[in-house]
This record gives sequence, structure tokens and C-alpha cells, in this order.
Amino acid sequence: MKNNILELIKSSANNEDSYFALEKIYKLYDQLQYSSNIKQMAEDIYLWLNENFDVDNVTVSLFDIERNNRENIFIEGDEFYLDDSLSFFFIINTHTNLNAIISFSATSKVHYEMMSKQYNVIESAFFQISPIIQNGIIKKNFIESLSLDSVTKVYNRHYLIENLNKQIALSRKEYKNIYFIMIGVDHYKAIVDEFDHDIADQVLVELAKVIHTNISEFDMVARLTGDEFLVSMLSSNNYNEIVKISENIINDFSKIKISVNENGDTLQKTICIGIDVYETYDKNDSIDKTIKNADIALYEAKNKGRSQLFKFSDLSEEDTIELF
Repeated sequence: MKNNILELIKSSANNEDSYFALEKIYKLYDQLQYSSNIKQMAEDIYLWLNENFDVDNVTVSLFDIERNNRENIFIEGDEFYLDDSLSFFFIINTHTNLNAIISFSATSKVHYEMMSKQYNVIESAFFQISPIIQNGIIKKNFIESLSLDSVTKVYNRHYLIENLNKQIALSRKEYKNIYFIMIGVDHYKAIVDEFDHDIADQVLVELAKVIHTNISEFDMVARLTGDEFLVSMLSSNNYNEIVKISENIINDFSKIKISVNENGDTLQKTICIGIDVYETYDKNDSIDKTIKNADIALYEAKNKGRSQLFKFSDLSEEDTIELF
């Protein structure tokens, strides 16, 4: 592919088509220099293919070698497969666990033949932009390692704590309270003891999905330790609505079936939830205190049994004495 670029450069002095091909390649290269993240890069690649080669169907994905998992980060146009007779694909190796796959499809045999004749230009362009894509993927990995839990892909404790102060500043302007929901899996350790860590991790992944389907995009989810998740709620100041959301999470998760072996056996688990509220105008209140109270409420919910919900404000003095 490096030779393709050199040949185009050599022939561009006397060949107008080669000159225009180089112009196209470096236009894409220059455009990607201004892309702020890998998704924007993918969109710019689509626009370049569409403008220069009339390509409507493009998919840019990341393939995780370690997990054997493919994540589509950009899709435009009709669905197609890599082994379709009209499709092309290019793999960008990042020398990490993630590789990028740029795939695109022609709309007809005539279109396919036209692109085949110019594929050396497309391939040369992708070769030229490979370092930029590599940097974008490495940057994505770095940001996610700082902010996301590696198992569930929700925020980690570090990111949550870092961003809560921003939420508080916002809430003081627009909200009176921030509700915190602490969620824990009932008898989580038994999953590890009876099965293994992979099954236990899958339980957490499914729980994270259920949580996300029941909350707003303005709410924030983090995995704290082990099986515990914390949700900070900014989308609602209505306590009854917070309770309803919590009950939906409990009920929805109880229906989830997790495959535990190749025989088709499944596992169903339950969760409990503790709730407390941070009052933004109460000078005696604090985030740390509220999170601790939500954790105590979760502890009390689990003491009541499976699939239970408990709010810290309902805690009696006797219950507090028992805890400490």
C-alpha cells in the first residue's frame, strides 16, 4: 500500500488522474486531523466515500480480539455483510486488543466494478489515515479505562466522584434534591461459588442493561464495588417517581435469564435497592454522607429479603443501633 502512494506521487507529475487521486487522499487526511473522536472520524470517512465514490452503505466497527466482540461505532445506509459479493473492507491494526474495520458496499455490479478500478486509491487513503485512526482508538481506550468499569461499561467510582460535584453545581441552579439509588445483587457471592466469575460478570452486565433501560440519559450510573451500583438521579425530583423507577428495575431484572452452560440451563437473580436524597440547600448534608446512607438503606433492604426496596428516611433509631 505504501508503494501505491509512491506510484501515485511519481505519476502525478504527468497524470492528471493521479494528481486528483492524491488530492482526494490528502483531503481526507487533513479532515481527520480535526476529528475529536473515533465516531467523528468514522462519519468523516463515510462522507469522503460518499462524495468521491458515491458510496451509500458504510459500517465502521471496532473488533476486540481478546473478547471476540465487534462494536459498530458508525452505520450508514443499508445492511450488508463482509462476505457479500458487492462489499469491500479494510482492517486497521492498532497493535492493541482493538482493530478497526472499515467496510462498505456497492449498490450494483456496475458500481462495484467502478470502485474496484479505483480501489487502489481508497486503499491508499486508508493506509495514509491509519495512524490517525490508531490514535483515535488508543485515545478511546485511554478515556474508557479512566471512566468506565471494564466489566459492565458503566462509569467507575473514580469518574462518578469526579463528576458528582458538577452535578451538584447544576442541581443547585435547577433542582432542590438529588436522589441516590444504591443497587445490589442478592447473594452475589453464591454465584461465584456455584458457577464462576464469568457468569457472575454476566449477571452484572445484564443488571447494568436493565438499569439503563429504566433511567434517563441525564442520570448517571456507576459500579462501586463488587455487585453494587449507584445511580444519581437528576431527571426527577418526584420521590414517588424515583420509587417507581426503582421498583421497575427490581421487577425487570428478576425476569432476566442468564445462560450458565451449553445445556440451556439458566440463572435468575434478584436485587435490592436502597434510596437516600441529597438536599442541595442543606449545609449539613454531603454527597459522601448520602452515598453512605443509601448503602445503609440497601443493607436494610437485603435484611428484609429478596427484591426489596428501602429508603434511608424510614430507618428507625433501633435499626441504626443494630448496624453500628
